[in-house]
Amino acid sequence: MSEEKPSQAKLPPTDALDNLSSPEFKNWFEYLVRVQPHHTDYAGIVWHGSYIAWMEEARIECLRSIGIEFADLVAIGCDLPVVELSVRYHRSIQLGMTVLVKTRMAEVTGVRINWDYAIVSTDGQQLYVTAKVTLVALDSERGKIMRQLPPSVKDALAKISVLNKN
Repeated sequence: MSEEKPSQAKLPPTDALDNLSSPEFKNWFEYLVRVQPHHTDYAGIVWHGSYIAWMEEARIECLRSIGIEFADLVAIGCDLPVVELSVRYHRSIQLGMTVLVKTRMAEVTGVRINWDYAIVSTDGQQLYVTAKVTLVALDSERGKIMRQLPPSVKDALAKISVLNKN
């Protein structure tokens, strides 16, 4: 019996992301972050876990922008936990800098929702981090993965899917 390796999110090669004005970075939701002391280590460099928190904040704000309030999801018993995460650190970010966390929903497959991220300088000239995240819809009451997304969530995600294709 051969062992199957779990599918790992693939990140684009670093050199493919050198030109941040490429079409690959158009139509993304943008979330501005100013680096605070609690985001950094003792040397004033952003701690690796801070990037993940920023990506979640950007994703929550992106969902809010299309009419999905996370509190409403919780109220209907739907949670969206991260089940897969892949991060590539290109350059460090320092205390006091302001950066853009760019996110977009890449695809929805059943109850799996895939997101792409790029953390860039505010002028778009520097790439700091790229990432891919996969969420699943979870019935929080039963603690089991849902068979399908709630209709209101599915409809709202369809809106963002159309925006990303334009």
